Amino acid sequence: MVRGKVELRKMENAASRQVTFSKPKYGLLKKAHVMSVSCDGEVAVIVFSRRGKLSEFSNHE
Repeated sequence: MVRGKVELRKMENAASRQVTFSKPKYGLLKKAHVMSVSCDGEVAVIVFSRRGKLSEFSNHE
């Protein structure tokens, strides 16, 4: 079964937008860690929220 296209648009509710940002951000950082371990490579991810808060992952020693 094929999924239909999803229309992307800005969420108007700020609280919902923050939750929607936080969950995939955590998943992205977790996948970066898994990739660095399984591929034995150097990985860096930098994410800024709309408020300018920095979230980062790096496996470089």
